[in-house]
Amino acid sequence: MEPGDLFGSTGREYKSLAELEEHIKAVRCALCSQARVVFGDGNPRARLVFVGEAPGEQEDKQGIPFVGRAGMLLNKMLQAIRLTREEVYICNVRKCRPPNNRTPTQAEIVACRPFLVAQLRLIRPRIICALGSPAARALLGVKESITKLRGKWYKYEDIEADVLPTFHPAYLLRDPSKKREAWEDFKLLAEKYASIPE
Repeated sequence: MEPGDLFGSTGREYKSLAELEEHIKAVRCALCSQARVVFGDGNPRARLVFVGEAPGEQEDKQGIPFVGRAGMLLNKMLQAIRLTREEVYICNVRKCRPPNNRTPTQAEIVACRPFLVAQLRLIRPRIICALGSPAARALLGVKESITKLRGKWYKYEDIEADVLPTFHPAYLLRDPSKKREAWEDFKLLAEKYASIPE
């Protein structure tokens, strides 16, 4: 059976994040055959959700998203806008680590997207920050690169959330010259976050 058959638009409604996580762990597909499921972390009622692309080596070991070097940078970026991991929710499009830490393929994004959609429906954030091109593609259904998408607000119609794509922290570690643009994006996030009633 192909992953798309397993994860296709089934229309299943989940009652809780815990139920969704257990369902994902129970599904044994070719994508997750050698890795653990890294579901998500943070406030299950967060107004702001960060969506990355896939777990890396450290995330696979610990079972928590964004705990490696990129996660440490994300923590610093959150602190810079006066937020903590406990106030937001952090997850990935792909719920298990791709071989050799590679970027998820389009087929993998399509296969895993229904789980991300279910996760977002349960959390119902007002703002989503797409970290990198794979996350932006999964959320917005676009093909443009993150350099073209970043710095602008988009609508995620499924739950009426505002989406801001920006660079993935791992990319910023490889190309620090983009940190200034990422900081501009995070200032937009902070401004929008402050405008949302609690």
